[in-house]
Amino acid sequence: MTDCQEEGPGNATPMELFEKLTAQGDKVRALKTEKADKADIDAAVQLLLKLKVDYKTLTGQDYKAGCPPSNSTPTQDNGPSVTEGEDMVDPWNVSTSSAKGVDYDKLIVRFGSSKIDQELVDRIERVTGQKPHQFLRRGIFFSHRDMHQILDAYENKKSFYLYTGRGPSSEAMHVGHLIPFIFTKWLQDVFDIPLVIQLTDDEKYLWKDLSLEECHRYAVENAKDIIACGFDVNKTFIFSDLDYMGMSPGFYRNVVKVQKHVTFNQVKGIFGFTDSDCIGKISFPAIQAAPSFSTSFPQIFNGRKDVQCLIPCAIDQDPYFRMTRDVAPRIGYPKPALLHSTFFPALQGAQTKMSASDPNSSIFLTDTAKQIKNKINKHAFSGGKDTIEEHRKYGGNAEVDVSFMYLTFSWKMMSSLRRSVRTTPVEPF
Repeated sequence: MTDCQEEGPGNATPMELFEKLTAQGDKVRALKTEKADKADIDAAVQLLLKLKVDYKTLTGQDYKAGCPPSNSTPTQDNGPSVTEGEDMVDPWNVSTSSAKGVDYDKLIVRFGSSKIDQELVDRIERVTGQKPHQFLRRGIFFSHRDMHQILDAYENKKSFYLYTGRGPSSEAMHVGHLIPFIFTKWLQDVFDIPLVIQLTDDEKYLWKDLSLEECHRYAVENAKDIIACGFDVNKTFIFSDLDYMGMSPGFYRNVVKVQKHVTFNQVKGIFGFTDSDCIGKISFPAIQAAPSFSTSFPQIFNGRKDVQCLIPCAIDQDPYFRMTRDVAPRIGYPKPALLHSTFFPALQGAQTKMSASDPNSSIFLTDTAKQIKNKINKHAFSGGKDTIEEHRKYGGNAEVDVSFMYLTFSWKMMSSLRRSVRTTPVEPF
């Protein structure tokens, strides 16, 4: 356990750190193969992640197994512009210096989306005849692109479909992952429409130190968590990229169309890729874009190309769909509409989101009631004062108290974390 307390890169050379990382990666794989104690595996993984951070700090490059550091340190000036003190939000990193969390009003301005105001919430209620979901009423879903257009289409009896997804990097999902799925189920129920759910096991293979087999196994396990949300089995298609890409010509053709219309300079500007990133990463955004087009699913839409897509997702995924919306008209498809959610805070505080990569920051759907209680008691950042006397005198600060933040999402969700639907084998693909 003490390995996780090691100092930063210190005086280590890039090659020394690379060799340390390689050895630690081998150790993690060996522990998993030997089915070692979970605590030992977790400690080894945490050290591996820390070494990767140290390596990137020292070299400016992501660690890649089998690829020693180059002699020159590349400058990383191709990512989205973020000024000093501004919140960092992209598909892989979410961080802020504020204990209250990300400033979502500023993020709306930066990303160029539109705020979900009371007028839109009221219109959703009028159009659907249903009370708006609590995530809309409480501002958990706070931003959108073209939602009015979706409602116009629905009022005119035009069909649309839902698309959301999950990048399976762990055996079980955590409660933060549930936010878009809970809301998507409500959307499917009130609009009575098809839903496609993409499991990007290919993405996790490209970004994480995992084997293809591990990524696909995580996809199957995560599908069980998703199925447990209660989607309409007759109107829901869950697919693994590793499986579906090889069996759907329509899907792959749309991937190629997007790839042709986005340049390397554009993906570098949007996603911050560097010359040292593998070509799989550079081409992946086209794969996440493809489900936005109905011709990717001929078995559902019978080849129709005019069915618009609505994507509920956390706002860190927006860069993928800004790119998609730019390309869509040029390849003859309607732009996808989006609904953006806020982030579910890590146990340690709202400065970052809950992450499956850090077990101590997350509450997993497979955690027992005892494990959940211990994690919250041990790790959850409190808005309480330093002493009992001060707390009694001044009270707590609910704006930074993580446990209180969790309750603002949904008391019902937080009181029913233990899942009941994973008692029998499920084959989703």
